[in-house]
Amino acid sequence: MFDSFSLPVLLLIFAVAAALVWYAGIQLANTTDVLARHLGLGEDLGGIIVLAIVTNLPEVAITVSAALSGKIELAVGNILGGIALQTVVLVVLDAVGVGRKSPLTYQTTTLTPVLEGALVIAVLTAVIMGHQLPPSLIVARLSPIDVLIIGSWLTGLYLIGKARTGLPWQRTDATKDDPGQTKDQPQQTSVTRSNLIFAVAALATLIGGVLLEKSGDALANEFGMSGVLFGATVLAAATSLPEISTGLASIKNKDYQLAISDIFGGNAFLPVLFPLATLLTGKAVLPTAHKSDIYLTGLGILLTVVYLYGIVFRPKRQIARMGLDSFVVLLLYVVAILGLFFIPST
Repeated sequence: MFDSFSLPVLLLIFAVAAALVWYAGIQLANTTDVLARHLGLGEDLGGIIVLAIVTNLPEVAITVSAALSGKIELAVGNILGGIALQTVVLVVLDAVGVGRKSPLTYQTTTLTPVLEGALVIAVLTAVIMGHQLPPSLIVARLSPIDVLIIGSWLTGLYLIGKARTGLPWQRTDATKDDPGQTKDQPQQTSVTRSNLIFAVAALATLIGGVLLEKSGDALANEFGMSGVLFGATVLAAATSLPEISTGLASIKNKDYQLAISDIFGGNAFLPVLFPLATLLTGKAVLPTAHKSDIYLTGLGILLTVVYLYGIVFRPKRQIARMGLDSFVVLLLYVVAILGLFFIPST
Protein backbone atom coordinates (compact mmCIF):
# COMPACT_ATOMS: atom_id res chain seq x y z
CA MET A 1 0.00 0.00 0.00
CA PHE A 2 2.78 2.43 0.90
CA ASP A 3 4.45 1.90 -2.48
CA SER A 4 1.41 3.49 -4.14
CA PHE A 5 1.82 6.77 -2.22
CA SER A 6 3.55 9.76 -3.78
CA LEU A 7 6.90 10.99 -2.48
CA PRO A 8 5.45 14.02 -0.57
CA VAL A 9 2.89 11.78 1.17
CA LEU A 10 5.59 9.27 2.16
CA LEU A 11 7.77 12.06 3.54
CA LEU A 12 4.81 13.41 5.52
CA ILE A 13 4.01 9.98 7.01
CA PHE A 14 7.68 9.45 7.89
CA ALA A 15 7.90 12.88 9.57
CA VAL A 16 4.65 12.41 11.54
CA ALA A 17 5.73 8.95 12.67
CA ALA A 18 9.11 10.31 13.78
CA ALA A 19 7.39 13.10 15.76
CA LEU A 20 5.05 10.56 17.39
CA VAL A 21 7.95 8.35 18.42
CA TRP A 22 9.87 11.36 19.76
CA TYR A 23 7.03 12.63 21.95
CA ALA A 24 6.22 9.12 23.19
CA GLY A 25 9.86 8.66 24.19
CA ILE A 26 9.70 11.74 26.42
CA GLN A 27 6.64 10.36 28.19
CA LEU A 28 8.34 6.99 28.64
CA ALA A 29 11.35 8.60 30.32
CA ASN A 30 9.16 10.67 32.63
CA THR A 31 7.19 7.64 33.84
CA THR A 32 9.84 4.90 33.92
CA ASP A 33 11.14 5.94 37.35
CA VAL A 34 7.69 5.59 38.90
CA LEU A 35 7.10 2.24 37.20
CA ALA A 36 10.54 0.90 38.13
CA ARG A 37 10.05 1.86 41.77
CA HIS A 38 6.62 0.25 41.77
CA LEU A 39 8.08 -2.99 40.39
CA GLY A 40 11.06 -2.83 42.75
CA LEU A 41 13.57 -2.78 39.89
CA GLY A 42 15.57 0.33 40.71
CA GLU A 43 17.13 2.77 38.25
CA ASP A 44 19.58 0.34 36.62
CA LEU A 45 17.17 -2.50 35.88
CA GLY A 46 14.44 0.02 35.09
CA GLY A 47 16.62 1.38 32.30
CA ILE A 48 18.01 -1.90 31.00
CA ILE A 49 14.73 -3.84 31.07
CA VAL A 50 11.66 -1.61 31.07
CA LEU A 51 12.81 1.46 29.15
CA ALA A 52 15.30 -0.32 26.88
CA ILE A 53 12.79 -2.90 25.67
CA VAL A 54 9.93 -0.44 25.19
CA THR A 55 12.04 2.08 23.26
CA ASN A 56 13.06 -0.78 20.98
CA LEU A 57 9.47 -1.74 20.14
CA PRO A 58 9.94 -0.25 16.63
CA GLU A 59 12.79 -2.71 16.07
CA VAL A 60 10.57 -5.54 17.35
CA ALA A 61 7.84 -4.55 14.88
CA ILE A 62 10.35 -4.22 12.03
CA THR A 63 11.87 -7.63 12.78
CA VAL A 64 8.49 -9.38 12.91
CA SER A 65 7.28 -7.63 9.75
CA ALA A 66 10.52 -8.34 7.87
CA ALA A 67 10.57 -11.99 8.95
CA LEU A 68 6.96 -12.60 7.89
CA SER A 69 7.42 -10.78 4.56
CA GLY A 70 10.69 -12.50 3.69
CA LYS A 71 12.79 -9.30 3.97
CA ILE A 72 14.95 -10.52 6.83
CA GLU A 73 18.02 -8.70 5.46
CA LEU A 74 16.29 -5.41 6.31
CA ALA A 75 15.82 -6.51 9.92
CA VAL A 76 19.41 -7.75 10.28
CA GLY A 77 20.81 -4.49 8.91
CA ASN A 78 18.51 -2.43 11.12
CA ILE A 79 19.44 -4.34 14.29
CA LEU A 80 23.22 -4.47 13.81
CA GLY A 81 23.47 -1.00 12.30
CA GLY A 82 21.17 0.30 15.01
CA ILE A 83 23.42 -0.93 17.82
CA ALA A 84 26.38 1.13 16.64
CA LEU A 85 24.18 4.14 15.95
CA GLN A 86 22.40 3.93 19.31
CA THR A 87 25.80 3.98 21.01
CA VAL A 88 26.45 7.27 19.22
CA VAL A 89 23.22 8.54 20.82
CA LEU A 90 25.32 8.83 24.00
CA VAL A 91 27.43 11.40 22.13
CA VAL A 92 24.29 13.46 21.46
CA LEU A 93 23.18 13.15 25.07
CA ASP A 94 26.65 14.18 26.23
CA ALA A 95 26.96 17.22 23.97
CA VAL A 96 23.35 18.45 23.95
CA GLY A 97 21.91 17.07 27.18
CA VAL A 98 24.73 17.56 29.67
CA GLY A 99 26.61 20.30 27.83
CA ARG A 100 29.45 22.21 29.44
CA LYS A 101 28.72 21.05 33.00
CA SER A 102 30.81 17.86 32.80
CA PRO A 103 30.87 14.73 30.58
CA LEU A 104 28.01 12.26 30.81
CA THR A 105 30.22 9.44 32.06
CA TYR A 106 31.63 11.75 34.75
CA GLN A 107 28.12 12.00 36.17
CA THR A 108 28.00 8.29 36.98
CA THR A 109 29.01 7.16 40.48
CA THR A 110 28.40 3.43 40.05
CA LEU A 111 30.08 0.67 38.07
CA THR A 112 26.78 -0.93 37.04
CA PRO A 113 27.07 0.54 33.49
CA VAL A 114 30.28 -1.47 33.14
CA LEU A 115 28.27 -4.65 33.68
CA GLU A 116 25.70 -3.43 31.17
CA GLY A 117 28.38 -2.67 28.59
CA ALA A 118 29.98 -6.07 29.18
CA LEU A 119 26.59 -7.66 28.44
CA VAL A 120 26.44 -5.77 25.12
CA ILE A 121 29.89 -7.10 24.20
CA ALA A 122 28.90 -10.65 25.18
CA VAL A 123 25.78 -10.81 23.00
CA LEU A 124 27.51 -9.11 20.05
CA THR A 125 30.35 -11.62 20.28
CA ALA A 126 27.75 -14.37 20.07
CA VAL A 127 26.35 -12.67 16.94
CA ILE A 128 29.76 -12.81 15.25
CA MET A 129 30.12 -16.48 16.22
CA GLY A 130 26.66 -17.26 14.87
CA HIS A 131 27.51 -15.74 11.51
CA GLN A 132 30.21 -18.38 11.02
CA LEU A 133 27.90 -21.36 11.58
CA PRO A 134 26.12 -23.12 8.69
CA PRO A 135 22.45 -22.17 8.11
CA SER A 136 21.48 -25.85 8.39
CA LEU A 137 22.52 -26.00 12.05
CA ILE A 138 19.06 -25.53 13.57
CA VAL A 139 17.03 -27.66 15.99
CA ALA A 140 13.43 -27.00 17.07
CA ARG A 141 13.46 -23.77 15.00
CA LEU A 142 16.44 -22.39 16.96
CA SER A 143 20.19 -22.47 16.35
CA PRO A 144 22.71 -23.03 19.18
CA ILE A 145 23.75 -19.38 18.94
CA ASP A 146 20.15 -18.27 19.42
CA VAL A 147 20.11 -20.18 22.70
CA LEU A 148 23.48 -18.66 23.64
CA ILE A 149 22.21 -15.13 22.96
CA ILE A 150 19.10 -15.61 25.08
CA GLY A 151 21.08 -17.30 27.86
CA SER A 152 23.72 -14.55 27.87
CA TRP A 153 21.09 -11.83 28.03
CA LEU A 154 19.16 -13.43 30.88
CA THR A 155 22.37 -14.16 32.82
CA GLY A 156 23.51 -10.58 32.37
CA LEU A 157 20.20 -9.25 33.67
CA TYR A 158 20.49 -11.50 36.72
CA LEU A 159 24.02 -10.31 37.51
CA ILE A 160 23.08 -6.66 37.03
CA GLY A 161 20.14 -7.14 39.36
CA LYS A 162 22.41 -8.84 41.88
CA ALA A 163 24.77 -5.86 41.74
CA ARG A 164 21.99 -3.71 43.19
CA THR A 165 22.46 -5.39 46.58
CA GLY A 166 26.10 -4.25 46.65
CA LEU A 167 29.30 -5.05 44.84
CA PRO A 168 32.40 -6.28 46.73
CA TRP A 169 33.94 -2.89 46.07
CA GLN A 170 32.37 0.27 44.78
CA ARG A 171 32.57 4.05 44.94
CA THR A 172 30.99 5.31 48.15
CA ASP A 173 31.80 9.03 48.08
CA ALA A 174 29.58 11.36 46.11
CA THR A 175 31.25 13.79 43.77
CA LYS A 176 31.43 17.00 45.79
CA ASP A 177 32.29 19.36 42.99
CA ASP A 178 29.47 18.22 40.73
CA PRO A 179 26.10 19.77 41.45
CA GLY A 180 24.54 17.56 38.82
CA GLN A 181 24.59 14.57 41.11
CA THR A 182 21.52 15.68 43.03
CA LYS A 183 18.37 14.87 41.17
CA ASP A 184 15.49 17.24 41.01
CA GLN A 185 12.59 15.56 42.75
CA PRO A 186 9.76 15.44 40.23
CA GLN A 187 6.24 16.06 41.35
CA GLN A 188 4.74 12.85 42.72
CA THR A 189 2.51 11.14 40.22
CA SER A 190 0.15 8.31 41.02
CA VAL A 191 1.26 4.84 39.98
CA THR A 192 -1.98 4.22 38.11
CA ARG A 193 -1.66 7.40 36.06
CA SER A 194 2.02 6.72 35.35
CA ASN A 195 1.26 3.18 34.23
CA LEU A 196 -1.46 4.47 31.91
CA ILE A 197 0.81 7.10 30.38
CA PHE A 198 3.59 4.52 30.01
CA ALA A 199 1.27 2.04 28.27
CA VAL A 200 -0.11 4.67 25.86
CA ALA A 201 3.41 5.93 25.10
CA ALA A 202 4.62 2.37 24.49
CA LEU A 203 1.73 1.77 22.07
CA ALA A 204 2.49 5.07 20.31
CA THR A 205 6.14 4.03 20.02
CA LEU A 206 5.12 0.73 18.45
CA ILE A 207 2.69 2.32 15.97
CA GLY A 208 5.19 5.04 15.09
CA GLY A 209 7.87 2.40 14.56
CA VAL A 210 5.69 0.42 12.15
CA LEU A 211 4.87 3.58 10.18
CA LEU A 212 8.56 4.49 10.07
CA GLU A 213 9.44 1.06 8.70
CA LYS A 214 6.68 0.98 6.09
CA SER A 215 7.09 4.55 4.84
CA GLY A 216 10.86 4.32 5.10
CA ASP A 217 10.97 1.14 3.01
CA ALA A 218 8.89 2.86 0.34
CA LEU A 219 11.19 5.91 0.46
CA ALA A 220 14.21 3.65 0.05
CA ASN A 221 12.67 2.23 -3.12
CA GLU A 222 11.99 5.77 -4.34
CA PHE A 223 15.63 6.75 -3.87
CA GLY A 224 17.00 3.42 -5.14
CA MET A 225 18.61 2.36 -1.85
CA SER A 226 19.22 -1.31 -1.12
CA GLY A 227 17.44 -2.88 1.84
CA VAL A 228 20.73 -3.60 3.61
CA LEU A 229 22.07 -0.02 3.26
CA PHE A 230 18.72 1.50 4.17
CA GLY A 231 18.28 -0.70 7.23
CA ALA A 232 21.75 0.07 8.55
CA THR A 233 21.53 3.84 8.01
CA VAL A 234 18.25 5.72 7.55
CA LEU A 235 15.98 3.18 9.25
CA ALA A 236 18.43 2.66 12.11
CA ALA A 237 18.60 6.43 12.63
CA ALA A 238 14.81 6.81 12.60
CA THR A 239 14.27 3.99 15.08
CA SER A 240 16.89 5.53 17.38
CA LEU A 241 14.63 8.54 17.96
CA PRO A 242 13.01 6.98 21.08
CA GLU A 243 16.44 6.58 22.68
CA ILE A 244 17.36 10.20 21.94
CA SER A 245 14.11 11.64 23.30
CA THR A 246 14.07 9.41 26.40
CA GLY A 247 17.75 10.11 27.00
CA LEU A 248 17.35 13.89 26.82
CA ALA A 249 14.30 13.72 29.08
CA SER A 250 16.20 11.54 31.57
CA ILE A 251 19.12 13.97 31.65
CA LYS A 252 16.72 16.88 32.14
CA ASN A 253 15.48 15.01 35.23
CA LYS A 254 19.15 14.34 36.15
CA ASP A 255 18.60 10.60 35.71
CA TYR A 256 22.04 10.14 34.14
CA GLN A 257 22.17 6.47 35.07
CA LEU A 258 18.80 5.85 33.40
CA ALA A 259 20.00 7.49 30.17
CA ILE A 260 23.08 5.27 29.95
CA SER A 261 21.20 2.11 30.99
CA ASP A 262 18.60 2.75 28.28
CA ILE A 263 21.27 2.76 25.56
CA PHE A 264 23.32 -0.18 26.83
CA GLY A 265 20.16 -2.07 27.74
CA GLY A 266 18.67 -1.54 24.30
CA ASN A 267 21.89 -2.62 22.58
CA ALA A 268 21.99 -5.79 24.68
CA PHE A 269 18.32 -6.53 23.93
CA LEU A 270 18.40 -6.04 20.14
CA PRO A 271 20.32 -9.30 19.36
CA VAL A 272 17.58 -11.18 21.26
CA LEU A 273 15.40 -10.37 18.24
CA PHE A 274 17.48 -12.76 16.12
CA PRO A 275 16.10 -15.85 17.91
CA LEU A 276 12.62 -14.37 17.37
CA ALA A 277 13.31 -14.01 13.65
CA THR A 278 14.64 -17.58 13.52
CA LEU A 279 11.47 -18.86 15.19
CA LEU A 280 9.26 -16.98 12.74
CA THR A 281 11.15 -17.99 9.58
CA GLY A 282 12.31 -21.46 10.61
CA LYS A 283 15.74 -20.57 9.22
CA ALA A 284 18.96 -19.50 10.94
CA VAL A 285 19.14 -15.73 10.49
CA LEU A 286 22.69 -14.84 11.51
CA PRO A 287 24.47 -16.85 8.76
CA THR A 288 22.67 -14.64 6.22
CA ALA A 289 24.20 -11.44 7.61
CA HIS A 290 26.25 -9.43 5.13
CA LYS A 291 29.87 -8.40 5.60
CA SER A 292 28.71 -4.86 6.31
CA ASP A 293 26.45 -6.17 9.11
CA ILE A 294 29.32 -7.98 10.83
CA TYR A 295 31.52 -4.93 10.29
CA LEU A 296 28.95 -2.79 12.13
CA THR A 297 28.73 -5.42 14.87
CA GLY A 298 32.45 -5.04 15.46
CA LEU A 299 32.01 -1.28 15.45
CA GLY A 300 29.33 -1.58 18.13
CA ILE A 301 31.74 -3.56 20.32
CA LEU A 302 34.53 -1.02 19.78
CA LEU A 303 32.35 1.98 20.67
CA THR A 304 31.05 0.22 23.76
CA VAL A 305 34.60 -0.45 24.97
CA VAL A 306 35.47 3.25 24.62
CA TYR A 307 32.57 4.20 26.88
CA LEU A 308 33.48 1.52 29.39
CA TYR A 309 36.91 3.10 29.72
CA GLY A 310 35.22 6.48 30.12
CA ILE A 311 32.99 5.17 32.92
CA VAL A 312 35.95 3.66 34.77
CA PHE A 313 38.36 6.61 34.40
CA ARG A 314 35.69 9.37 34.40
CA PRO A 315 37.73 12.04 32.57
CA LYS A 316 36.41 15.54 33.18
CA ARG A 317 38.04 17.18 30.17
CA GLN A 318 35.73 18.15 27.30
CA ILE A 319 36.20 18.79 23.60
CA ALA A 320 33.43 20.69 21.76
CA ARG A 321 31.05 20.14 24.70
CA MET A 322 31.78 16.39 24.63
CA GLY A 323 33.73 14.20 27.01
CA LEU A 324 36.91 12.64 25.66
CA ASP A 325 35.15 9.28 25.36
CA SER A 326 32.26 10.76 23.36
CA PHE A 327 34.69 12.63 21.09
CA VAL A 328 36.60 9.41 20.38
CA VAL A 329 33.35 7.51 19.77
CA LEU A 330 32.14 10.13 17.29
CA LEU A 331 35.48 10.12 15.46
CA LEU A 332 35.57 6.31 15.27
CA TYR A 333 31.99 6.16 14.04
CA VAL A 334 32.54 8.68 11.23
CA VAL A 335 35.69 6.91 10.04
CA ALA A 336 34.03 3.50 10.29
CA ILE A 337 30.98 4.61 8.28
CA LEU A 338 33.32 5.80 5.52
CA GLY A 339 34.82 2.31 5.60
CA LEU A 340 31.42 0.84 4.64
CA PHE A 341 31.94 2.08 1.10
CA PHE A 342 34.98 -0.19 0.72
CA ILE A 343 33.24 -3.38 1.81
CA PRO A 344 32.16 -5.71 -1.01
CA SER A 345 28.40 -6.12 -1.25
CA THR A 346 28.62 -9.92 -1.23
